[in-house]
Formats: sequence, structure tokens, C-alpha cells
Amino acid sequence: MTDEWRGWQEAAEAALYGDEGFYRSPEGPAGHFRTSVHASALFAAAVARLLVATAQGLGTDRVDLVDLGAGRGELLTGVLAALPAEGGEGLTVRARAVELADRPPGLDPRIGWSSRLPSRTYGLLFANEWLDNVPVPVAETGGDGVDRYVQVRTRDGAQRPGAPVTGADAAWLRRWWPSAGPGSRAEIGRPRDDAWARAVATLTGGLAVAVDYAHERAARPPFGTLTGFRAGREVAPVPDGSCDLTSHVALDACAAAGAAVAGTEPELLTQREALHRLGVRGGRPPLALASSDPAGYVRALASAGEAAELTARGGLGDFGWLVQRGGPGPGPGAFTQY
Repeated sequence: MTDEWRGWQEAAEAALYGDEGFYRSPEGPAGHFRTSVHASALFAAAVARLLVATAQGLGTDRVDLVDLGAGRGELLTGVLAALPAEGGEGLTVRARAVELADRPPGLDPRIGWSSRLPSRTYGLLFANEWLDNVPVPVAETGGDGVDRYVQVRTRDGAQRPGAPVTGADAAWLRRWWPSAGPGSRAEIGRPRDDAWARAVATLTGGLAVAVDYAHERAARPPFGTLTGFRAGREVAPVPDGSCDLTSHVALDACAAAGAAVAGTEPELLTQREALHRLGVRGGRPPLALASSDPAGYVRALASAGEAAELTARGGLGDFGWLVQRGGPGPGPGAFTQY
């Protein structure tokens, strides 16, 4: 790692994905933070149900399942395990992880591994907490009202104002994140819009789904959301490769970029809404079950607790889901059958 002053996009790219970057570490993301995938197998089962519904909408028994930012393959492993119980017994799934880190040892041989997007996706493309780790520039409004790029020093995370924001980045700010006045900050989400548009462009039929921390234009945080995570704790964002660097996603801007490519309207909803539609609910099992089947009651109670965590307001349930149809096949209505 060098100690020069750089813009946040360049600095985060090196810190996360460089040769010694955070996401190259053997333990992977699960060693530092807990996503919905790690919280409960119910999440993978819900994705399995969505995959089955997508295949049915396409009228096929052969579909792709692509996981963008796949970590160590946890979601794909869980979906393949859940499919027989979710109506996918006769379904042939071409599972592919897209991840810059090396393929982990012992991964299910049915799962392909690549650092690149496939050229064609016919089925379900799923990106769970991927967009928040696409590095973006950070802008701050000065006392003179001018938006300037924020530069950061690798060694200690010190920051200073740089050149004025111009061109396409300035146009993005005007459209999607207008300044809240001197001292306010914004993460310029244009690289994420472009990344999502490229992903959607691979769809020849089916759905693309992005799940992430998110905010919308009417309620942008005035000082941004850039932060770091290490070993399960929030830390100062220092781009030295020792921590995750993340910021919430302007998911409405990504939705517009994906819609422009796909030519179909996307749907934005919360994880609580999405998982409810996919049959994940946190209601307690009936007390009568405790008498008739005590072991079954305990299992149902544990499942209800996990479902409640996945759908909790103020927690994982507030994540945004962006659902985009590409090519022929089911739109967001694929959720409604559950």
C-alpha cells in the first residue's frame, strides 16, 4: 500500500481488491461481518423458492443462478441444498459464483467460480451486499458551495478536499444527491449504477436482484455513510487493507440505470416485504404444537426467531431489494405466489 493522497474510489479499490486487499483474506467476509446469508438458512431457502418461480415463469427446467460478490460461496451452497425441499427436484441449475478471491477448497463442484460476469444469464442473478462494496468517489460541499472530491491518505485515513466535481459525476449529484449545504457529503454512486447496468445487461431472461443497505433521493443522509468494519465491529474507514470499506447504496439510481438497459420497470421494496412474499415470516408456532410435537415446536420456534431477525424493522428487514426483469420471463410478480 502506498501513502499518497488519492480519491476514495481509487483508494478503496486498492484496499479492498488489490493483491493484499481486504477481500483477498482467507477468512472472507464471514470473518468480519454477518449478512442475511450467514444469519439463517431461511434466506437461501427463500432465494431457492425465487429461483424455482423464475424457472417456472421462463417455462424451463434449466436455469442459471449467478451470485455476484459470492464471498466463499455460502449463498450458492445454501440454495443448492434447499432446492429439493422448495420444489426444485427436477431443476437443472448452472450455479456460478462471481468473486475476485480464489475459489475456496472443498466447495461443491456444481458451483462454477469466476472473477468475471457471465456473458449470458438465463435465470436468476443475485447480488447480496455487493453494490455497497463497489468503490465510489466521495464529495464534500465547501464553504463556497462548490462540491469537491474528498482525498484520503492510506496510512491513517486522514482526509482533505481535492478538485471540484465536474462532468458526469457532477450531473449525477445534481440528479440523485443534491448538496445539503456546506460541510455535507455524498457518495457518488455512478460506478455502482454502471456495475448494475452491466450485470442486468447479461440477462437474456429472468430476474436480477440486488440486496443492500440503501437510501432514496428524498432521504439521503446529509453526511454520507462511508464507514469501515473489522471483526464484527464498526471502525474508522482507513484504506490500508485492514478493514471493509462500505457505504449505503443509492438503490433508486441503480434501478434507473438497470431499467434503461433492460427496458422494463424495476421494483424497489424492503427485505421485510420481499421475504414475506417469499414465505419467510416470524410468527410464533401455535402453542398446541408444544404438546403434540415438542421437538417440532422447538424447531419451529427457532425458525420463527431466525425469520424475525431477517425481517426485523430497524435491522435486516430494512435492507433494500431491487428486482429487475431482463428479457422474457417473470417480472417482480414472481414474488406474489407465496
